Amino acid sequence: MRYLNAPVHSWWRWAREAGSAALGRLSANKWSVLQAAIAATVAWVVAGGLVHDHSPFFAPIAAVVALNTVGGERGTNAVRMLLGVVIGIVVGELSIAVTGGGYVAMALAIGVAMAIAVAVGAARLVIAQSAAGAILTVAFADGQVGPSRLTDALIGAGVALVMSQLLFPTRPTTRLRGIETAALVEIVGLLDATGRALEEDEDPSLRTVDRLGALSRPMADLSRAQENSHRNVRWSTARWTSPEPLRYEDERVDRLIILGESCLSLARTAAAMDLDERRRIAPVVCEMAAVLDVLADDLGDRSARQRAVDLVLDVARPFGADTVDDPVTAATHLSVQMVATDIMLFAGLEPERAAQALSGEEEEPKVAHPPAEPWLPWPRRGASSVGSRRLRLRRWPFRRR
Repeated sequence: MRYLNAPVHSWWRWAREAGSAALGRLSANKWSVLQAAIAATVAWVVAGGLVHDHSPFFAPIAAVVALNTVGGERGTNAVRMLLGVVIGIVVGELSIAVTGGGYVAMALAIGVAMAIAVAVGAARLVIAQSAAGAILTVAFADGQVGPSRLTDALIGAGVALVMSQLLFPTRPTTRLRGIETAALVEIVGLLDATGRALEEDEDPSLRTVDRLGALSRPMADLSRAQENSHRNVRWSTARWTSPEPLRYEDERVDRLIILGESCLSLARTAAAMDLDERRRIAPVVCEMAAVLDVLADDLGDRSARQRAVDLVLDVARPFGADTVDDPVTAATHLSVQMVATDIMLFAGLEPERAAQALSGEEEEPKVAHPPAEPWLPWPRRGASSVGSRRLRLRRWPFRRR
């Protein structure tokens, strides 16, 4: 039995980790799953009530496909899906009218629908949905031409747009903070791996290269999420709320990208130091990773940001008055200060106050509360009169930034 204990414990640990990861993914996406289920059911009921004597299978399919993407892209996804389905249904109906159905109609409908989608330079989703629409139209039409399938697709996409753009638009600030947290976790992993390599007298460059691929993904997601967030705000009821939280988070994204570059610079300069200096700088690199870990714990919490600023000042201030002759060591010490400055800027300090805090002119800088994002997309921006509010709502659709 003793020989079985190790494999059993190993399997049990793997099962717990896999189960925890699965529950985490389910918790993160439960609202999206619930929205898709509700939208599909509503589309089914509406399509069945408007168009009689048919099975409205296109409507729930269209609703689910339209909502099956990340929050900021659901509106765009609905339009793309609708375009593809319309192409597929129209081509499918025409192929049935010309050939009367059968294998020829199926091949003709699929080929022509995909060719049209490719010719207009549509996205991959449009091409796939045009083929799917043509297949379902020919397969379930039984040789009969009719507008019901196109009506179903319009209803499904309409329900998806109402759900994603009017009733439950994505909270862009919350989504950006989620991606920022993922990027911070990868930066923590980069610095932690570098610090451990320095402590163990290994070449940290190899571990840095290993972590770069994992770091590049959330960094790329940040730029895409910024664009999607602004698009989502322009075309959803989220535009009725205050723009301050999103404007603030936009600046945080830019600061985080610079922070990632500073941490990479610290890892590279530390790797170029001699053996003794590596051992001295290793605890500093690990402490920087710990500071970022505190910051990533809850980006919406002011106390976490304040604690990160306090910790990073304790780490970086001794390097401000430090003078060394070795250029590599001097560059590493400068990188420590750069990382500390970028952490404070990301936490919410202004550049001038961050510089004063690092030099010791301001002993205990206080971080302001990050702007909170409202849960509902339609609260008023402030205590304005009814007339001015109506005027703002009337002008808003034509307003450009």
